[in-house]
Amino acid sequence: MVDLSGKVALITGAGQGVGQGIALALARAGATIAVTGRTEAKLLETCRIIAERGGSAIPIACNVRSADDCERTVAAVVAQLGGIDILVNNAQEVALGTLLEVSDDAFTGSFESGPLATFRLMKCVHPHLVARGGGTIFNLASSAGVRWDMARYGPYGAVKQAIRVLTRAAAAEWGPDNIRVLTIAPHAESPGVKWWVKNNPDEAAAFFKTIPAGRFGDCEQDIGEAIVALCGPEMRYLTGATIPLDGGQANFD
Repeated sequence: MVDLSGKVALITGAGQGVGQGIALALARAGATIAVTGRTEAKLLETCRIIAERGGSAIPIACNVRSADDCERTVAAVVAQLGGIDILVNNAQEVALGTLLEVSDDAFTGSFESGPLATFRLMKCVHPHLVARGGGTIFNLASSAGVRWDMARYGPYGAVKQAIRVLTRAAAAEWGPDNIRVLTIAPHAESPGVKWWVKNNPDEAAAFFKTIPAGRFGDCEQDIGEAIVALCGPEMRYLTGATIPLDGGQANFD
């Protein structure tokens, strides 16, 4: 197992779902976790689970749509934990629907919480990763950007594809700083996915048939543990790529 003792990880949207799963897995590998998100009760619950398992975590309330919040959060992590080695850009508001259904405000909110927040936080942590001799950034995207049928997924896919481009740029520009940047595209059994399955049973049943593994991933065991492995020294030459953690469904070629 990868040993991340002495490493500090900042994870956005870590109060539930995929973000929480990644936080739990990284903590189990020895990293100290900065658990961020908008709902304090959820952050405290993630920290409680980590502490119960013998790990270490701190909660920091953060709305990633706010530039001030992004800067304040990074500064707080560095002040309290001494630095940052791993950034996971997970928090994201999603605008779903047809092009005619999605409002300008919803589309703008998706970009502010997705590509813009990713852009801001990567820049905020950059000097701190450099100060630690390098680090790893994970940006979360989705196979929605490469769906065989883009109907009802245009705004969502556009946001997630923009994040993939930012990953490629950061990997190219910051490679000399020993900073690796990867995009993760998961299918996970998050609260959002559970809601979608419940409210779209026919579409969900058809969707499951397109996943060779036949299921969504577990947030901690399938997604979080993969993140841990990707942080290991064996992965030091892998950067700029999109890693589909989706049971074999998507084709990102």
